[in-house]
Amino acid sequence: MPGPVRRVIGDWGSTRLRLFLVEDGETTARLDGPGVTQLVEPAERTLARLLSVWLADGPIKAITLCGMVGSPAGLAVAPYAPCPVDAEGWHHARTRLRVLGHDVEILPGLSCRTGDGVPEVMRGEETQVFGAMALNPVLRDGDHLFALPGTHGKWVSTSDGTITGFRTAPTGEVFAAITGHTSLTGPDAPGEGSFEDGFGRGLSRSAEALPGALFEARAARLLDGRSRDWAKGYLSGVLIGAEVAQFGRGARNVTLIGDPALAALYATALAHHGGSSQLVDGERAVVAGLAQAITLAESLRP
Repeated sequence: MPGPVRRVIGDWGSTRLRLFLVEDGETTARLDGPGVTQLVEPAERTLARLLSVWLADGPIKAITLCGMVGSPAGLAVAPYAPCPVDAEGWHHARTRLRVLGHDVEILPGLSCRTGDGVPEVMRGEETQVFGAMALNPVLRDGDHLFALPGTHGKWVSTSDGTITGFRTAPTGEVFAAITGHTSLTGPDAPGEGSFEDGFGRGLSRSAEALPGALFEARAARLLDGRSRDWAKGYLSGVLIGAEVAQFGRGARNVTLIGDPALAALYATALAHHGGSSQLVDGERAVVAGLAQAITLAESLRP
């Protein structure tokens, strides 16, 4: 009796790799590896080493990947697909290659320009947006706004299942740089106040011009005895609140996709700025988006 049809899908980003084994349409296993920017060996060798675990139990029919694996630092360059684009057009723009004897599809990132001509790009987040629409068909009808918090947060607009455009805020990267390489959070010395307390204070100032709002993190430590956690929360509140104020002020029912803990901070910021939100787990969304790509690939096979 023939065994199950086995495929591998994966999200290979800058800082981590998540591979999922799909057998007859069901996800049955997961493996984790280094991100594209953390590789100490060629990407092909990393992929082969991880796949060997599953290949010991039988052949793999095809491999479908998304994210920074399609950048110059990854397996092969997958050119950006321009917006507007729906799931079929996104998948049609994929890059196909053979890696160590296996068929590999690399899904493209997306590009767009704002009405003012500002260039925008993303890799990986589009898979989560298409996945969220696959998980909840209501999101395929009408106009919707998706927010994907992270190192480079994305705000994605859709209309009837088509991604029409998006904006980016490198909030996570800025937060990491400020808290790790400046004096604004001060030394690891005792103080009062939690991260949550600081976050609330930061939100209250997030509608102000950003440069002037940032320094309270340091001054409050020196004059008010605030803790380092409070200062970090304050900076997080200012930065996330400013991002939401720019791209999501007053927006109703924004679909947040990502890690629940980080998404909760964005939900609080959206509520502060007069909006509302719903959450889709980021891992569920990316698996659904990659699974949809498998379905599209099968429909194109002769």
